[in-house]
Amino acid sequence: MTGPTRRFTKQGTNAAFVCLYCGLNVQPLANGSVRNHCPGCLHSLHLDVFPGDRAADCGGLMVPVGVEQHPKKGWMIVHVCAACGYTGRNKAALDDTRQPDSYDALLSLSSRERTL
Repeated sequence: MTGPTRRFTKQGTNAAFVCLYCGLNVQPLANGSVRNHCPGCLHSLHLDVFPGDRAADCGGLMVPVGVEQHPKKGWMIVHVCAACGYTGRNKAALDDTRQPDSYDALLSLSSRERTL
């Protein structure tokens, strides 16, 4: 049995939202890419199978548990779903002109010991 295959990103998924964890009003990314985590607390929701597809049925809270450096994508935030245990990675948006990810939150996350 094979895993899920890549789906095309649905139009309109780069929309403003309110973070369900900290309540921050989150703006869409200025570059048109899909923002799928809060720039303040770095939490997310388990909505995607692949970034931006909104194809996951879970909807659980994705808790940031670590950061990784990707050679092509830069800093990646590692999330684990509190509902189903799924682990996913999201590109940090440190250079967004409207609402960049919090450097302090990213640094704090990078200094935590990762336990999965």
